[in-house]
Amino acid sequence: MAEPHHRLSEEEYLAFERRSEGRHEFLHGEIFAMTGASLRHNRLATNLAVSLGLQLRGRPCELYIADMRVRVAATGLYTYPDLVVVCGEPRFADAELDTLLTPTLIVEILSPTTEATDRGRKFAHYRRLESLAEVLLIAQDRVAVEHYSRLPEGGWHLREATGLDDRVILPAIGCELPLSEVYERVLDQTG
Repeated sequence: MAEPHHRLSEEEYLAFERRSEGRHEFLHGEIFAMTGASLRHNRLATNLAVSLGLQLRGRPCELYIADMRVRVAATGLYTYPDLVVVCGEPRFADAELDTLLTPTLIVEILSPTTEATDRGRKFAHYRRLESLAEVLLIAQDRVAVEHYSRLPEGGWHLREATGLDDRVILPAIGCELPLSEVYERVLDQTG
């Protein structure tokens, strides 16, 4: 007979995570190690951070990259989106200021190992964040951006952009992303 699996409390997870060298997601008492990112993933994240960072300069929104943990209070998920923007005063889970509760925009860069989870389980959790107005799911193997925006009645609207001449307009944060900039050097032979 197998040993019973020890489940961690949120407090145990946070204590573990804060002293860990790696990053781990947490849900229902279990931790899940996060893997490293590819060259394409890193190029996309950098391009997005540069573009959004420049557009947000001097405005009441703040960009966080990869290491800002987000907690979905309604479901108990702790996760690390690839990029997060919060507009207005950010709220954090505690005085450590390392677990954001109020994202406005979440960006996930899809990979073969994370795409199903990012589209399915994780997106279902994200939709429970009351502050969340927009989600971007970005392919790294082709030009393809899915832009989900929250509708006033609570549902979500999908717009897709698939050409380098396309632009993704992000009204919740007052930014736009030209796909030619987002995908600069991403689909090169070396990526």
